[in-house]
Amino acid sequence: MTDKPKLYFVTAIGTDSGKTLVSAILCEFLSADYWKPIQAGIPTDADAVRNLVSNRKVAIHPEAYRLKTPESPHAAAHHEGLHVRISDLQLPNTTRSLVIEGAGGCLVPLNDEEFVIDIASRFNASIILVSNFYLGSINHTLLTIEALKRRGLNVAGIIFNGPRNEESERIIMRHGSYPCILNIEAEPVITRETVQKYAAKIPVGIL
Repeated sequence: MTDKPKLYFVTAIGTDSGKTLVSAILCEFLSADYWKPIQAGIPTDADAVRNLVSNRKVAIHPEAYRLKTPESPHAAAHHEGLHVRISDLQLPNTTRSLVIEGAGGCLVPLNDEEFVIDIASRFNASIILVSNFYLGSINHTLLTIEALKRRGLNVAGIIFNGPRNEESERIIMRHGSYPCILNIEAEPVITRETVQKYAAKIPVGIL
């Protein structure tokens, strides 16, 4: 771990892959602040992170857009008479590292031209990709990796969330060429103690 503030953008291969849990773990480990620029649906992921983090240095910054409808941001904004624009996003004022959580997967649309992953590009944030295993997840993970590489984005590594599938993990790592930061096991209940446990498992110096 480094003392120099960094920006990390947490994205995933799908909507329910575990971005919020991973964001909480990263904030706990890095003593980093948390920001979800675009929230669609209630309860908010910011509230979830607030309830999961024990590290008192962590600050939770307010969303730039808080949409009520639990849909793709472009659709939720349309229903509420809004238009989401990445150019309107401004980084929170902080001297600490910042964990930025995306919405859904990389290519979830924010409007007719921009996608979630474009937020990482705007702020030059290092990407942490969350992958979980299910039938079809290898394809989804490698397609996501191809999209990241095509855009020339800096990827810090992959975090696997949920029940282990060592063969799926092996083939993803072979073709993805990114380091594995962490494996999160299937947990019956997610608590602050869970977050602390996995924060302690992240190798020092990998981020």
